[in-house]
Formats: sequence, C-alpha cells, structure tokens
Amino acid sequence: MSRINTVTNQTASTEQAALFSAIEQQIGIVPNFLRVFANSPAALRAFLGLYGIANEGSLNPQTRERIALALAQQNACEYCLSAHTAIGKNAGLNGAEIEANRNGTSQDAKAAVAVKLARSLVEHTGDITTADITEARNAGYSDAEIVEIITHVGMNLLTNILGKASRVEIDFPKIALNA
Repeated sequence: MSRINTVTNQTASTEQAALFSAIEQQIGIVPNFLRVFANSPAALRAFLGLYGIANEGSLNPQTRERIALALAQQNACEYCLSAHTAIGKNAGLNGAEIEANRNGTSQDAKAAVAVKLARSLVEHTGDITTADITEARNAGYSDAEIVEIITHVGMNLLTNILGKASRVEIDFPKIALNA
C-alpha cells in the first residue's frame, strides 16, 4: 500500500481530473506514480512538462528506456523497473537487451555508452570525469545529446525517488530487482 495518497478518479479535484484526462488521452492510462504526483497538481504539471520536453529531443525511445531501466535497477526502484520493462518492450527492447540495461550496459555499442554515462552520473552525483564526456562524444553523441542524457537521468532520479518514498503500488507486470 502506498505511503502517500494515490489520487483516484473519485477523489480528484477538478484540476487533478483534467490532468488525468490529458494523461489518459496521451498514453491510455494514468499510472499510479502519476496519481501520487497528483497530490500536488503543480508537481505533476512540472513532471509532465519535463517529460514532454525531454522526449522531444534526439535520443531515440529505446535509448531513453535503456537509461530508465539501468537507473531503476541501480536505484532499486521496483515500481520504475516494472514500468520501464513494460514500456521498453513496447519500444522494441527484447528480454536480453532489458537484462543488459539492468546490468548497466546494452547490446548496442553506442547505447551502452549512454547507459554507462547515465549510471556514472548517478554514482558520482554528476561529478563525472572529462573521460566520461569524451567517451560519449567518441561514441557519436553530440553535446545536445549528452545534455539530453543528463536530463533523462534527472527525470528518472525524480521518479525513482518518488516511487521508493511513496512505495506506490505497482500497476504494471511486477519485475523483481536483481540481487
């Protein structure tokens, strides 16, 4: 059971209901973690804004999901791991790739560098080395894409923290964390 209220359709204010309606129109459901965010419509709007803008970038959906999977495992967020396993499969990632991502790498050489950079950013709270940036550039990532990787790290940290702090009920097929 969630430690923070999960706003339902029945308990939603007019503003929360409007946000839920917009979310449902875009993705078909309102995941429980967004229902927790909805306790503060301002926080939910902020997250949705960041999410929308971050997904306008040039990183492909598969790489964005690879980063999300790697960080969910690294940060031990079972909700996010479960959600991004389902979303990753919908984005075209197979089981072996998802397992590689959870282990901090990828079967795709370029994407492996993005996943490694994302995990390093978390591990070192942003205080990465010049070699980390150089490796990303050498793999073919532009400065814009490196900033997008950093943005996705920040966004995923936010959701990992919310998922763990709230202990939100998992509403995706449950995936256990690796030991």
